[in-house]
Amino acid sequence: MAKFRYIAKTRTGERQEGVLEAPDRRALLAQLGRAGLVPIAVQDVQPAAPAPAPAATKPRLLGRKEKPRRGWRYEKSIRSRVRMKLSELLLFTHELSDLLASGMTLGAALHALVQRKTGKAQDTIITDLRDEIVSGSSLSAALARWPDSFPSLYVSMVKAGEASGQLPGVLERLVRHYERAQAAREKVSMALVYPLIVTIVGLGAMVFMMTVVIPRFSAMFAELGGTLPLPTRMLIGLSNGLIHYGWALLLAILLGGAALRRALRTPAGREWKDRFLLRAPVAGSIIRANAFANFAHTLGTLLANGVPVLQALAIVENTVGNSIIAKAINEAKDRVTDGSTISRPLAQDGIFPRLFTDMLAIGEESGDMTGALEHIGRRYDNELDRAVKLFTTILEPIMMLLIAVGVGFVAISMLMAVFELTSGLNT
Repeated sequence: MAKFRYIAKTRTGERQEGVLEAPDRRALLAQLGRAGLVPIAVQDVQPAAPAPAPAATKPRLLGRKEKPRRGWRYEKSIRSRVRMKLSELLLFTHELSDLLASGMTLGAALHALVQRKTGKAQDTIITDLRDEIVSGSSLSAALARWPDSFPSLYVSMVKAGEASGQLPGVLERLVRHYERAQAAREKVSMALVYPLIVTIVGLGAMVFMMTVVIPRFSAMFAELGGTLPLPTRMLIGLSNGLIHYGWALLLAILLGGAALRRALRTPAGREWKDRFLLRAPVAGSIIRANAFANFAHTLGTLLANGVPVLQALAIVENTVGNSIIAKAINEAKDRVTDGSTISRPLAQDGIFPRLFTDMLAIGEESGDMTGALEHIGRRYDNELDRAVKLFTTILEPIMMLLIAVGVGFVAISMLMAVFELTSGLNT
């Protein structure tokens, strides 16, 4: 057992100091939490003496509490499995910003968030952040322990906020940034919901007709005899093939989809996919507008919080979401030497539109880079809205037309066969 001197506050705000024995810091923090105390500072008084037990019996004697000796790999494994979703990250940032703005200390604010048991991954993460803060770490260093939940953009801005003493304001800017990112993601997702539903329903209807309806007509036509029209024979052949070899077709689709997905995860496959999406007639407008808006908002937020230009460009490169645009940013970053001119290197690759680089150049000349980037971000947010509306407006009739063609082919093929056989009976 080790002795720790602690400073804490009661729930009524009274300061309390003392010395307690605990196996380690985490056990002490848990003990203080059960006592209704909010830890402010913890300091070692007498470190625990190493146990004299032999190595072979150490796991049996010390049990699970000895995990700090191999804790690096253990904690790394935990951090690789536990992560916050975007909605949870946004809620955590919003609540922490509100608590800090109300005058609460960082350790007390995190402890208050720990008390809200949600049963989600954020409980483990916030508890670890509180323990690290109480142990003397900075918030940025504690956040960097969870890279899957807190990206480099988040950590860099928090670090800049700590250096400037404006952490609550930085957290508010992060909230606005992630709200914009979530809104943009929802716009694209909602644009795909209706076409996806129409596609599923249409495919389901076609499979039902090919496997249930057409075989009954086929049996009836066989009893009547006669020669069927070519479209009807083609349709019956497709129906028989789907009934007898549908499992092979489904297996081929699954294997082909898995192979394509694996190929697209390679650098060459990812680059091909991103280049194809950028050149797509309507979807490319959505991809470009979303990427350019994200670039402007992210870079503007980082520069406004004092992050150096080269570091900010490196962060934006990892968050832009398109390998072609990220490559252009990387090449522009290599050309930026004085830390002030960005527009000219970006214009040389031809990926960024002329309007974008011209507006950015005006901001550089006027000395108001953040204002220019905010204006650019709003401009491409509006373009994203128009592109999404155009996409849904065009895609809906196209999907309906394709389904109508499929259903119409089935109906016409059946009617042609009926007319052919009935005319033969009448003669």
